[in-house]
Amino acid sequence: MDAKSNLKSKLPSRHATEGADRAPHRSFYYAMGLTTEQIHQPFVGVATCWNEAAPCNIALMRQAQAVKKGVASVGGTPREFCTITVTDGIAMGHAGMKASLPSREVIADSVELTVRGHAYDALIGVAGCDKSQPGMMMAMCRLNVPSIYIYGGSILPGTFKGKEVTIQDVYEAVGKYSVGEMTAEDLQTLEENACPSAGACGAQFTANTMATVSEAIGLALPYSAGAPAPYEIRDKFCMLAGEMIMDLIVKNIRPRDIVTRKALENAAAVVAATGGSTNAALHLPAIAHECGIEFTLFDVAEVFKKTPYIADLKPGGRYVAKDMFEAGGVPLLMKTLLDHGYLHGDCLTVTGRTIAENLKSVKWNPDQDVVYPADKPLLPTGGVVGLKGNLAPDGAIVKVVGLASLQFSGPARCFDTEEACFDAVKNKKYKEGDVLVIRYEGPKGGPGMREMLSTTAALYGQGMGAKVALITDGRFSGATRGFCIGHVGPEAALGGPIALLRDGDIIEIDAAKGTMNVKLSDAELAQRKAAWQARENDYGSGYLWKYTQQVGPAVHGAVTHPGGAGEKSCYADS
Repeated sequence: MDAKSNLKSKLPSRHATEGADRAPHRSFYYAMGLTTEQIHQPFVGVATCWNEAAPCNIALMRQAQAVKKGVASVGGTPREFCTITVTDGIAMGHAGMKASLPSREVIADSVELTVRGHAYDALIGVAGCDKSQPGMMMAMCRLNVPSIYIYGGSILPGTFKGKEVTIQDVYEAVGKYSVGEMTAEDLQTLEENACPSAGACGAQFTANTMATVSEAIGLALPYSAGAPAPYEIRDKFCMLAGEMIMDLIVKNIRPRDIVTRKALENAAAVVAATGGSTNAALHLPAIAHECGIEFTLFDVAEVFKKTPYIADLKPGGRYVAKDMFEAGGVPLLMKTLLDHGYLHGDCLTVTGRTIAENLKSVKWNPDQDVVYPADKPLLPTGGVVGLKGNLAPDGAIVKVVGLASLQFSGPARCFDTEEACFDAVKNKKYKEGDVLVIRYEGPKGGPGMREMLSTTAALYGQGMGAKVALITDGRFSGATRGFCIGHVGPEAALGGPIALLRDGDIIEIDAAKGTMNVKLSDAELAQRKAAWQARENDYGSGYLWKYTQQVGPAVHGAVTHPGGAGEKSCYADS
C-alpha cells in the first residue's frame, strides 16, 4: 500500500470511495469528470458564502477557484460548495435583520451537513460577512477535520467631497438629512460613492473584527485577513491555503488542537486592541461552544478589561482595514501585543507553528501610525467593556472607543421594537439625557437579536450620539458609535429586568466600573416581575419559529445545540 492509499484508509472519504461496494458512488464522481486518481485522493471541501446579496460575498467564487488550484497542486481533490449568507447591510433597519444571527447557525449546520453527507476529509472555508465568518469557523470546530479559514477581504474606501468615506458615513447621513443638515442631492452622491468595490465593510466593524479574530485564533494564515477583496494578493493567500491543507491532513492537525482557551483569549485580545465589534462577545463564546469550552461574555469582557486599545481604526478612529494591512497587517498588531505580554505565544496555528514562531520575523514598522506600540496605547484598556448590575444580571456589553465620558445617567424611554424607537428618533421625539431602551429584540424575543445601526447612526447624524444612551437586549453593528449597550441579559422575552422598566425609571451606567443599574429596589423589581406577562412574537412557523424554540442566551453565544460538550462521537474520527 503506497503512502497516499494508506492516508486515504484513515480518512472519512474512504466511506464514499473505497472498495467494491462503493462502485455506484464512484460512478457519480466519474460523471463529474474526476479521474480514478482524483477519486482515491483525500477530498477537501471548499466552502464559500458566495452570493449576489452584497459586495462582501461577490468575490468569493473567484477566490474559491484559487483555493481549488492549490488543493489540486498537492494531491488533494477539491469539492466546491456554497452556503447562504444574510448580509447585515441589506437586512439592516427592517424585519430582514431577524434573519441575520440565525443565519450563522444555518451556515454552520449546512457546512456540517455537506461535509458529513459527502464524507469530506478537510475543509477550507471562504467567507466575507458578519455571520458567515463565525458560522464557518463554528463548522470547522464542530466537524474537527483539518481546516483553514480564508477571509474574502474588505471593501476599499469611497470618496465624497475629497474625503474618504465608508458605509458608516451613509448611515449617519440619514440622520443628518432628517434634521436638514444634508441635502437630498448630497445624500444621493454619498450613497453612490461610498462603496466602490467588492468586499466587506472596510472599517473595524463585525466583518473585519472576525477576520482579525481568524488570524489571532490560529485558523487563518498570517496576513490573510487584511488584504482588501480587490487586491490580487488575495488569490495568492487562497492558493497557499489550498497547498497547505494537505500538510494539516498528513499531520492530523485539527481545529480543536488550535482553538483552545488560550487561543480564544488571544482572539478576544485582538478585538479589544482594535476597538472591534461588540458582536465578537457573541461569536467567540459560540466558537468555543463547538469545542466544548465554556467561554462566556464575562470571559471575553475580562480579556477586554486588561488589553490596551492600540489600533486607530474606524468607527472610533481614523483608518480602515486596508490601511492596517499596508502598515503591517494583523501580524504587526499581534507582534506588539505578544512582546508586551498580552498574547499567549505558545498556541498552535494552521501553519503548524505557534503564534510566537509565526511572529518571530515580524519587525515593527515605525513609519506608520495605524497601530501603536502596546506599551504606548491609545487607551490603557480595551475598546469594549462588559457591564453587570441589577438591570443586566447576565451581563451586557458596550464599546467605549470614542466616548468622551464613561458614565451616563438618565430616565428610561422604553420601546418594544426597534421600529418604534427609530420612528421616535427620526421625528426627534426624545430628549437630551434620555436612556432609550429597545427591548423584546433578544435572541428568543426578536427573534434573531437584531442590530440597531439605523437607530444609532440616526442619533449620531443628529448630533445626539453623546447626549443620549441606548440599551437593548438586541445587538449593535460594529459601525455603531455613541453610548450604546447591547446583549442585555436576561432578555425581555424571558422576563429579564429590561422587560420591567417603565418610562422615567432612572438608569445609571458606569463603563469604568463595569456596572449598569436601574434605581429600583429589589422589592419593586420583584413586584413588577410578578405582574409581568410573557408575550408572543409574530412567528408561529418557519425557521424563525424553530430558532425561537432552540436558541440560548446571549451570554453563552446564542447557540442552538449542546456543542462539543454534548458530543458522543466526532465526525473527523468516523
